[in-house]
Amino acid sequence: MNVKSRLILFFILLFSTYASGQCAMCRAALESTGDNGMAEGINNGIVFLMAIPYILVVVIGYVIYRMVKKTKNEPA
Repeated sequence: MNVKSRLILFFILLFSTYASGQCAMCRAALESTGDNGMAEGINNGIVFLMAIPYILVVVIGYVIYRMVKKTKNEPA
């Protein structure tokens, strides 16, 4: 992993805590109740659900990378 990739990963992880994902209807419903705890819970749930597919893609990509690398290193 080169320096540029590490910096990009660092900044993505650093600023991901500020991300709040809500659709407009959910935001309007939560803002009208005035319950900040519920709104924060909804935001955390949305970010968690959004992160799972990306984590799965990275894990599957790593497994495929390891398999290809292993087959290239085996003598023919």
